[in-house]
Amino acid sequence: MARDCAKHCPVSPMKNSLLVIAAILLIIQAASCQRVRVETEVEAYPTESVDLRCQFVDGGNTKLTQVSWIWEPTEGQRDNIAVFHPTYGESFPESPFSGRVRFIKGTLTSPSITITSLKMADAGRYTCEYATYPSGNEQGTTNLVMLAKPKNSAAPVVVQASTSGEPVVVAQCEAADSKPAATIKWMGAVGGTENTTSKKGPDGTVTVRSDYRIVPTPEDNGKEVTCIISQRTQDKPQTFPMKLAVEYPPTVSIVGYDNNWYIGRTDAVLTCQATGNPAPTTVTWTVMSGPMPDTVQINANKLIVRKVDEAVNTTFVCEVKNRLGVSKHQVTTAVIEAIVDPSNAGVVAGAIIGSLLALLLVSVLVAVLVTRSRRQRRGYPGNGEPGAYGNKARLFGGAGNKNGGTGPNINGPIYTYRESDPGALAKVNDFHGPPGSTPTAHDILLSSEMDEAERRKFDALDDSLEEEEERYDSFSVGMAPAYHIHRRDDEMGGVSIYLDDDMESQRDGSVISRTAIYV
Repeated sequence: MARDCAKHCPVSPMKNSLLVIAAILLIIQAASCQRVRVETEVEAYPTESVDLRCQFVDGGNTKLTQVSWIWEPTEGQRDNIAVFHPTYGESFPESPFSGRVRFIKGTLTSPSITITSLKMADAGRYTCEYATYPSGNEQGTTNLVMLAKPKNSAAPVVVQASTSGEPVVVAQCEAADSKPAATIKWMGAVGGTENTTSKKGPDGTVTVRSDYRIVPTPEDNGKEVTCIISQRTQDKPQTFPMKLAVEYPPTVSIVGYDNNWYIGRTDAVLTCQATGNPAPTTVTWTVMSGPMPDTVQINANKLIVRKVDEAVNTTFVCEVKNRLGVSKHQVTTAVIEAIVDPSNAGVVAGAIIGSLLALLLVSVLVAVLVTRSRRQRRGYPGNGEPGAYGNKARLFGGAGNKNGGTGPNINGPIYTYRESDPGALAKVNDFHGPPGSTPTAHDILLSSEMDEAERRKFDALDDSLEEEEERYDSFSVGMAPAYHIHRRDDEMGGVSIYLDDDMESQRDGSVISRTAIYV
């Protein structure tokens, strides 16, 4: 075709020194004279359809006589699959495309074709070739690339825990019947290795398989690994996370014994914990000393002691089985005497001590109050010292006094003896009663003319008042007035008599005190 183009595109004469440049220009001019326009490469998928386009451009004085489509599956093999002649029309020679190829328009200038029901074997070179006059044949070639989406899959491989230490396949990942071939990668935290192989199919597809290998242990069971498949036809890589399946015989342990099985304890529980793959199918409880005690109840993997006694002072055994083997574990229980819960004992002791302290505090408070009350009744203020108003005096006061008191309360006359002025006492003791009136005991005490008989009479009154005071002290506090009579002989030979009378206010609890001194 380049020679034909050179005839129509003559090259100007050049010097020998420019031969190389001339050759380059010849190639460029030959390319510019390409008049059969086609697509360089087309991609398609099996079972689908594809259009192969062809067009003759800038015909000029060139006469087109015929156009043909030629398939080249391999180097050196050429099969004519479609022909168009302006006089004889369309023609489809016998080929692998019979019934699956046709012209889109059916013209010399645009002889594009469509191939349906594509197969992977349809891949190859398709040439649109023109027969022209007087330049001869001109052509353009399209490369049909058949693509195949992979059939991706992944799965763990069930294995048993290794005893030999050799790595085995624990997971597989496959991208089957793809074109072009897929790539496979692995991600995992178990530290395995991968082994990838590929196999070509008769239709040009490729199957890629990858194995993941580790030395399996019971701890690897359930761990996750991920297979990642990438291929040209996929928008993004496809991932397959999976959990490893490692089988191993059961392992067993008994939990729940706390070394505190005391006599009388209720609902003590032992639990038989077992792991294995496959899961254990049977759990059996036995007693090494003989038959199971009557107080023991079995509930699957739990052993419940309803009430602890000497019968459970023994060794319990739990046996577990699965398809790969048997495992057992035992625990020896020791029954001890019942003890008081330290926490409860502390509460009881605290309550008792608190009660005793409270009782002692109340006793002390009562004693203080009683002592204070007695001191007040005896004429002492709160501090225990006689005060100016500490001695309470009321002599035969009140209505109905058998001694003939003249007033209903202590608001009668008050007499005070002053040692500094004895004469003053004599003056205030003068009796100034009305003529013919009978002197009362109060008058007699105040009189300075009291004879011996009257003094004895007053002494008897003094003794009776002291007895009355003791009687009131023994029965009641604050129920009746308390009288205190004190006698002493002064230097002059006389007798000084102190009568104390107290009265408690009915409104505010205060005490009104009076002191009368009689000689």
